[in-house]
Amino acid sequence: MGRFTRAGPAIDVRAYTEAVRSPPARRPTGERTVRVVVDLTRCQGYGQCVFLAPDVFTMHDEALLYDLDPDDIHREHILRAANACPVQAIHLDWTERRGAGEPVTIKTGGRIVIVGASLAGARAAGVLRREGFAGQLTVIGDEPHEPYDRPPLSKQILTGQVPAEHTTLPRLREVEAERVRGPATGLDVAGKRVLLADGTAVGYDRVLLATGTRARPWPNAAEAALEGVHTLRTVEDAARLRQALAARPRRVLVLGAGFTGSEIASACRELDLPVTVVERGPAPLISAMGGVIGDVAARLQREHGVDLRCGLTVTALEGDADGRLRGARLSDGSTVEAEVAVVALGSIRNVEWLHDSGLAAGVWGVACDAGCRVVDTNGLVTDDVFVAGDIARFPHPLYQYQFMTLEHWGNAVAQAEVAAHNMISDQTHRWPHLSVPVFWSSQFGVNIKSVGVPTFADQIVITQGSTAEHRFVAVYGYQGRITAAVTFNQGMWLDFYRDLIERAAPFPPDFRHVDRREEAGPMPARVPERLVATGGATVVVTGHDPAERRAVLVHPAGT
Repeated sequence: MGRFTRAGPAIDVRAYTEAVRSPPARRPTGERTVRVVVDLTRCQGYGQCVFLAPDVFTMHDEALLYDLDPDDIHREHILRAANACPVQAIHLDWTERRGAGEPVTIKTGGRIVIVGASLAGARAAGVLRREGFAGQLTVIGDEPHEPYDRPPLSKQILTGQVPAEHTTLPRLREVEAERVRGPATGLDVAGKRVLLADGTAVGYDRVLLATGTRARPWPNAAEAALEGVHTLRTVEDAARLRQALAARPRRVLVLGAGFTGSEIASACRELDLPVTVVERGPAPLISAMGGVIGDVAARLQREHGVDLRCGLTVTALEGDADGRLRGARLSDGSTVEAEVAVVALGSIRNVEWLHDSGLAAGVWGVACDAGCRVVDTNGLVTDDVFVAGDIARFPHPLYQYQFMTLEHWGNAVAQAEVAAHNMISDQTHRWPHLSVPVFWSSQFGVNIKSVGVPTFADQIVITQGSTAEHRFVAVYGYQGRITAAVTFNQGMWLDFYRDLIERAAPFPPDFRHVDRREEAGPMPARVPERLVATGGATVVVTGHDPAERRAVLVHPAGT
């Protein structure tokens, strides 16, 4: 293979691949093999799979060609390529090759219930059937449509490139499962029942909690009800906001400059709409990537014509006599006239229905172990209750076993697969969820990607490219070890740094860099203090004898 020159300086693919990792060892027979399926309608030709598994994937005139049934020797490279795909177009279909006498861990009977029918729930259902679960499978969900892809909601849909109804996730196979429509209202752990809003209950042998999150609304209900005030979480939200932007408002106000708010602002500028972004912090993206990258993001927005106002909050949304939004008052006393406002202030985890379940569930999420088994209020691991996706709060060994929740596409998929596998496996065959977090965002013509946890850091260094050109790699370190990396239009290097994170490589990196132009050494990462969720449950301990000591969560009224 020669040289790949898409989007940037030419890089020797073979030399790059050999430098990143040594050749994978052949998997012994009796283990797992994989077939490759690529959704070519989603593939956008980024070519990262070609860099990471060049013996399986090739590009020909910008069309992707691949081996559907590769040899097991390429397994590790294929896994890396699938995880690194920016649009998650690569799907892996696992099969089992069992040796003589190997114990079979597939559960062939009983009933598994999945609460939540979005990405994590749908992926778990598919994995259960793929791995041989032949029992009764029930999926409970309150959304009226098939699982859909969320990243386009704040990108292509708002600009009109993709209709809202075209975001349904592709199905690799039909999953035999009973669908129950409607929200779950409670979980009876002792009785092994999921309680439903209509007063009925669904029994289970094992249950997976995957209820996800919802958009955090504007706290003043009357102001939130004004015509022109939007949130963005569902496909219906995206369709309504697209219609509002297509009406060409004189100005759009975005409350919050996280990833969603920044992507909405980018879409507005692409549509040549004036937009004001109000951010409580000192810069955009700072809560996810720290102050150094936040400063770069702020310059990027202002260079594209965004009226960015940091260090401020919106104190009130104002409407006219007909109930239509007309503007907002800010904390510095100024006002902004706007006909459309988008509240992008984060999300709320859908865990209220678990308050009386005896599980460790609150505003922070649902606590679990690394195998996705839920922890109860006493800190004991349950055997029959599992969790995956945006509500799962799990310990990550790479980050000092600190508990974290990740609202990322890739995490929902990876965690759902681990949870589903573990639900039908015995203790000796269960997997830990050890995926390194990966996230991507497209805004203002820049493809931003991160691997690891940038806020788990005390220093940062620019190892490649130029921040002024918005084309660079930034590496984060904590106590002398690499913990994360962020790329702006340099996504081809993401997997290289993921490997360094997994190997706990020294920080700052001591190897020779490609395209090193900023000679400054490590600097403070300026990450925000790790936030602790407030307003959640209070823990009350009762009893005296060790056999009677118990912990109880007392939730404040209204939560």
